[in-house]
Amino acid sequence: MESDHYYRDADLARFGDIGKGAPELWEKFRAWYDAVFAEGALSAREKALIALAVSHSVQCPYCIDAYTTACLEQGSNEEQMTEAVHVAAAIRGGASLVHGVQMRNHLERLGM
Repeated sequence: MESDHYYRDADLARFGDIGKGAPELWEKFRAWYDAVFAEGALSAREKALIALAVSHSVQCPYCIDAYTTACLEQGSNEEQMTEAVHVAAAIRGGASLVHGVQMRNHLERLGM
């Protein structure tokens, strides 16, 4: 059954369709993306947890679904994944709060 949500589950599987308009750029993106997620100084499991956290930070429902699955496939558990989401939330919240310094600077300029 198709939902009436803007983000549809079936669209995640169509991600590659974006390459139809610019196949050379899509191939370059895919090569770079695959290299990023290859084993390196960080394990595939660590990279999946980072991707899951960033997915929440950028609020991409497709990414959240994809990296929840990737985290499970790489051996992470619910507790580790939830902790990664909390790290993202803390960074995002901290980024909002640090902008309070900008507000304080403006208040000072206004003599308050």
